Amino acid sequence: MSGPYTLRVAEDPADREACFAVRKEVFVVEQGVDEDIEYDTYDAVAVHVLAVRADGVPLGTGRLLHGPAAAAKTGGDPAVGSLGRLAVTQEARGLGVGAALVRAIEDAARARGLAAVDLHAQTHALGFYERLGYEAYGPEFPDAGIPHRAMRRAL
Repeated sequence: MSGPYTLRVAEDPADREACFAVRKEVFVVEQGVDEDIEYDTYDAVAVHVLAVRADGVPLGTGRLLHGPAAAAKTGGDPAVGSLGRLAVTQEARGLGVGAALVRAIEDAARARGLAAVDLHAQTHALGFYERLGYEAYGPEFPDAGIPHRAMRRAL
């Protein structure tokens, strides 16, 4: 991979489509998640963050749910946001893109007055999130046929 990358909130339709394309590549194609469950009604109200290479190629994405959209995922606590759909393309893994996306999503949560961020981590990614200050809680559970654990980080 050549060149640095930048992060931005995906506010225009082209950026949103780039976020969805990364999710399709990582979750649907690579991990076999059913496309019908990858995209949901929360996408319309989420804050989407996009990482792009200097030449505009999308490298990663993630989203923040807050307010009523996050309630179902966070136990109903309005002070807790929900980080989800974090995906980094194969070419960008190991370059810090995932960690930068998490930090950008946390910044978006802070800007909205949230006190903590929850997420549902695939179990193979627990160490990644632990290094970023997240703590697992509760039992392992399946999501889209993939083992997950709930995690939280106070902001």
